[in-house]
Amino acid sequence: MPWPSRKRDKGAVADKKEPDAKIAKTEEETSDKEEEEKSAKPPAGSSKSGWKNWKKTKESESGGEESKITYCHWLLKSEPESRLEKGVDVKFSVDDLKAQPNQTTCWDGVRNYQARNFLRAMKIGQQAFFYHSNCKEPGIVAIVKVVKEAYPDHTQFDQKDPHYDSTSRKENPKWSMVDVQFVRMTKRFIPLSEIKAHHLAHKADGGPLKDMMLFTRQRLSIQPLTQEQFDFVLSLEEGKPH
Repeated sequence: MPWPSRKRDKGAVADKKEPDAKIAKTEEETSDKEEEEKSAKPPAGSSKSGWKNWKKTKESESGGEESKITYCHWLLKSEPESRLEKGVDVKFSVDDLKAQPNQTTCWDGVRNYQARNFLRAMKIGQQAFFYHSNCKEPGIVAIVKVVKEAYPDHTQFDQKDPHYDSTSRKENPKWSMVDVQFVRMTKRFIPLSEIKAHHLAHKADGGPLKDMMLFTRQRLSIQPLTQEQFDFVLSLEEGKPH
């Protein structure tokens, strides 16, 4: 039986709490050829000040060495509230993931080339934030890990699936998916509004969230994170809600 589909189509809906974010080009407006030719690597970010206490702690732990900028963590968006797409409910919350056998699911339905390339770059053991999207209060609710690297997404060949792609061929599949497994809930819900506040502060002082894709390419349902970005966002779970 196929896993429940999640909303990860060509143009992910912008989060309802993010009406003022500017999108230079939506995924729907980008041609397949343009997307396919884009590099899978996002522009590198930088990190300096404005997050001094956190940075001092991390430097102390690493002997003062700066983190090398690599994209080894991820943010995965999924919709926790019911929404029909071509007659199919695409809802898939973290509770739905926890209810799966071995708390594991395939991350299917991605229909954007850049997001697909990010899926193909994932390695076993890498961790990702499970992000509730397109809901009353979007934000990070849990941590998952990659347990199977990219392989053909079965939904592209299923005519009954909302993500069916008649142009894809089994001998040369266009779309991929990975398997992820639940690791743990975050110690508290980390809302988009709180992450955005840090993003805006870091834009001014060069912190790790300055170029976070959650705000620079917010419609992408699969987003890479640097080690610094992942560590900083994870550190927020220890603080009090803003």
